[in-house]
Amino acid sequence: MKLAVVGTGYVGLVAAVGFCELGHEVVCVDNDGPKLQKIRDGVMPFYEEHLQQLVRRYAGSMLTFSNDLPSAAREAGVIVIAVGTPAGENGEADLSYVEAVSREIAGAITSYKVIVEKSTVPVYTSHWIRRSMLLNGAPAGLFDVVSNPEFLREGTAVVDFLYPDRIVIGGDSQRAVDLVCSIYRRLEDGSYHSEPTGITPPRQVQGGTRIIKTSAAGAELIKHASNAFLAMKISFINAVASICEAVGADVSEVASGIGSDSRIGSQFLRPGIGYGGSCFPKDLKAFRAVAREAGYDFRLLDEVASINDEQGGRFLRKVRRALWTLKDKKLAVLGISFKGGTDDIRESPAVPIVRALAREGCHLSIYDPAAMERGREEFAECHTISFSSSAYDSAKNADALVILTDWDEFATLDLKAIRETLKYHLIIDGRNLYDPAEVVASGLGYVSMGRPDFFPENHPVAQSPESKRNGMVAVRAV
Repeated sequence: MKLAVVGTGYVGLVAAVGFCELGHEVVCVDNDGPKLQKIRDGVMPFYEEHLQQLVRRYAGSMLTFSNDLPSAAREAGVIVIAVGTPAGENGEADLSYVEAVSREIAGAITSYKVIVEKSTVPVYTSHWIRRSMLLNGAPAGLFDVVSNPEFLREGTAVVDFLYPDRIVIGGDSQRAVDLVCSIYRRLEDGSYHSEPTGITPPRQVQGGTRIIKTSAAGAELIKHASNAFLAMKISFINAVASICEAVGADVSEVASGIGSDSRIGSQFLRPGIGYGGSCFPKDLKAFRAVAREAGYDFRLLDEVASINDEQGGRFLRKVRRALWTLKDKKLAVLGISFKGGTDDIRESPAVPIVRALAREGCHLSIYDPAAMERGREEFAECHTISFSSSAYDSAKNADALVILTDWDEFATLDLKAIRETLKYHLIIDGRNLYDPAEVVASGLGYVSMGRPDFFPENHPVAQSPESKRNGMVAVRAV
């Protein structure tokens, strides 16, 4: 099948190469000519594992690029809309790009097309796309609109597309829904999963992927409700972590006990400095706006966002408690992207923490495996922030090491080598990447989220009469 994918952001470009992997011919459409040329040349607009590999595999053959939307729309049987839907001042999604694309498609098509909305949009967007196309001259029998939301996680987006938990397809035309289902046939019947592709599955895959068919409105709600629920799990465990700190419990043990319940599950029950990125914050606001428009006061979403906003302040208080005054302290900062596996710093909880530390007079040496260029742009005006070539380079002559992003690389550091370079022999971990016993065994103090603070017996902090256990001293928060 020939598809046109409109938009070359995270969703559009990942979907395009994913469709190529499934055997389809795809034209990527974007009005940014220089951006398209860079992609043709193999330079990706963002970091995403496997993306460059697949673009290079298909570019010029099954994957082409164009800034001519009318021509692409006429030639394709399915047109996928994957443009941005940024949040407005009131939290509602800005759908002006979606409308502009639908108007242009309406004036171009001369044969039957299925319009697939893949951008994250509020309920009834498919209805408005159809209305817009009709108002702009498209005959009613010449197109149908289907909602096919994406559930891609930045950092694992390509893998998520090719090995999804489920595929949601919503529409009011059986003909259109069946056509979109056929695009994913190799995922549904499992035939793709049995072929060696070079893209390692995240887990052992048996059988095919379930396709969930719904109304268009149902599919649109599934996307927003899913992200809101996941954000709620993160905020819930962060709230539980605060209670654990107050009573001296270990949130890791509590999360393990909660997550072992099959009705709850262990995913997203990991405390830290909060969620971020381009999806959760925006989608939570958009879903709140949808509920408000529908006449329902979804107060739970307000509390989810409020807890998340408080996490940065809680972490800063930990840093102050561990180091006392911050002026002229030198800190090694590991990670500024909002999560591991991506260079995206949009809404990253690490960014305001870095800014706050800099305002208090800290000298910061930052290292991130992918987001260094974006970090240099973000903090260009701050002269107390520098960038290092590695985690170990960042830690040289620093007073303490601060972990803000959950990169796998940061969870496997040579802790003894880190200790040799740190003045105060201290790690302050906002992502709970380590077992405290492992850190203490390396001669380092360890401050994390939702757990007691741990120090070796010979650490200066441990020289007060505190309770001792297993060669470690648990220092309770003041």
